[in-house]
Amino acid sequence: MMTEIEKTLQDRNVRPTAMRILIYKFMAEKEIAVALSDIENAFSKAERTTLYRTIKTFEENGIVHQIDDGTNISKYALCEAGCNCELNHDLHLHFHCSNCDETICLTEQKIPNINLPSAYIAEDANLVVKGICEKCSGQ
Repeated sequence: MMTEIEKTLQDRNVRPTAMRILIYKFMAEKEIAVALSDIENAFSKAERTTLYRTIKTFEENGIVHQIDDGTNISKYALCEAGCNCELNHDLHLHFHCSNCDETICLTEQKIPNINLPSAYIAEDANLVVKGICEKCSGQ
């Protein structure tokens, strides 16, 4: 019987190898965006190239999205079900806490469609709000 993770991967045309399942599970258990170094530390016995290729495969197939939170370190988070990370539909806010340094997807907070002048072609958009997260603010 196929697990939920295997089905998610197969639905996105990604072969569910043992390593891919482990990385997906690791990311699903985190409620924050993770850097490649976080994944490398969690799977220290694995080849770095395998980990990198897995994240790239996930990104190309809409399983994760990359977040540029201004720290110069790319972070990755799982896409929610039904998300295709399209510029005009699925963009949401990201929040970077200046206290604990965590980056969180605020998937309920959608970014409204941005109308660019006609000769401009959007390729990527990323909205990061910086401040103090709910854990650190203690409210």
